[in-house]
Amino acid sequence: MTFNWQFIIDLAILGGGLILATWIRSKVRFFQRFLIPNALTAGFLLFPLYNWVLPTIGIGTGSLENIVYHFLNLSFISMSLRVSQEKRRSSRDVLATSTMVVSQYALQCFLGTLVTLLLIHTMYPSLFPGFGLFATLGFSLGPGQAFAIGSGWESLGFAGMGSVGLTFGAIGFLWACFGGIFLVNYGLRKGWIDRERIARINERQVRQGVIRRGEIPSTEEVADITNPEAVDPLAFNAALVLGTYGLTYALLLGLSQLLSFLGEQGEQLATNLWGIMFIFCGLMAMLVRLIICHFKLGYVIDNQRMTRISGFSVDFMVTSAIAAISAAVVAQYWVPILLIALVVGVATTVTLIWLSSRVFQDHVFYRAILVYGAATGTLPTGLALLRIIDPQFETPASRDFMLSSGLTFLVVIPIILTANMPALGALAGTLVPTYQVFALYTLYLVICFLAYLMLSGRRRFADPAVMWLKRKS
Repeated sequence: MTFNWQFIIDLAILGGGLILATWIRSKVRFFQRFLIPNALTAGFLLFPLYNWVLPTIGIGTGSLENIVYHFLNLSFISMSLRVSQEKRRSSRDVLATSTMVVSQYALQCFLGTLVTLLLIHTMYPSLFPGFGLFATLGFSLGPGQAFAIGSGWESLGFAGMGSVGLTFGAIGFLWACFGGIFLVNYGLRKGWIDRERIARINERQVRQGVIRRGEIPSTEEVADITNPEAVDPLAFNAALVLGTYGLTYALLLGLSQLLSFLGEQGEQLATNLWGIMFIFCGLMAMLVRLIICHFKLGYVIDNQRMTRISGFSVDFMVTSAIAAISAAVVAQYWVPILLIALVVGVATTVTLIWLSSRVFQDHVFYRAILVYGAATGTLPTGLALLRIIDPQFETPASRDFMLSSGLTFLVVIPIILTANMPALGALAGTLVPTYQVFALYTLYLVICFLAYLMLSGRRRFADPAVMWLKRKS
């Protein structure tokens, strides 16, 4: 038989890790106390296995990277296809979410480039000028995108940048996991979440992560839109998700063909677009949902099953992402890596919490924790952290994040287009392009600050010494 088993083998290993992590949480009080998601535990359990054990028998992390990439896209589609049961009051929350995400992109680019320039003019004169951009690539976009762009820079002659990208991705996950868990538990203690939801989280079955015999709640059966004899309802909803994914693939394939006519820069842009395919997936899903609803067929979309598909994707995706992190240490860069990661990590945490408590109107902490996870350990981690306090994605936090993705993408196009400028400048022996992109990031910060002033209203400077401006969530 010549069938390719690698994908199934990796899914089986990931499944085993999730089962073991579920058992650990049900038995070990530490994991219950800090509400550590099983997917994070499973990822860290499999991390040494994929780095030091499985490679000896020829199993690498290539398939895991594919799982992360595709399951991220599938989770975006399934979340964006869901039909909202409530009428939106305004687009303000979507704009506020986009503002918070873009502000963190800009802040990370700004601080990373600033520290890089300081190091170039002091301790590391030969440091790659685009080094600071790994702060955004590794934290906000993840190890896959950081590795892809870093490998592109390697092809230009900057050795080791792919490994540096993976390292920043790993550090970003550490910030997201441990910082996010701390924030969730701190928010619980401080009452940043409504009392009813706190009471639910403190239930034994929520803390342990499993429901014991005799405790299974009686709930209404999910209404089946399709007859199981014709097609299983889950299969039908999965078909909607996969069909939308196919349309998105066709769209990006066509865009890549068009961009190829622009030469090398067009091809580079096309590569970057494939790296952020999840944004296009969300946009395509919204378009498909609008078409379905236009023909008054929105009832065929089962929100509960879409949530289950998304939950399945997120759990396996987060586990894969952590297990796939390379343990390789770029020894010659350990000082700039730690310095940039520390500065960016602290700044992201402090500014995000301070700004979120003043800019969002409702469900403030839910929105803040989702954006925090996405700005440090990528969207999958943000969704995993959100699921701790919003396991059914009942709040509008995740939906507004998806809706904001299109606007966010349009706003950050200049950052994407100028990402290679420091590298090209270094090849020409000049730092001028690096200073030019630094000025661009400064402009972004100014624009984000003006948007914050508009969205925060009277709360904009209320109790500036208080990290979290407590309000009704």
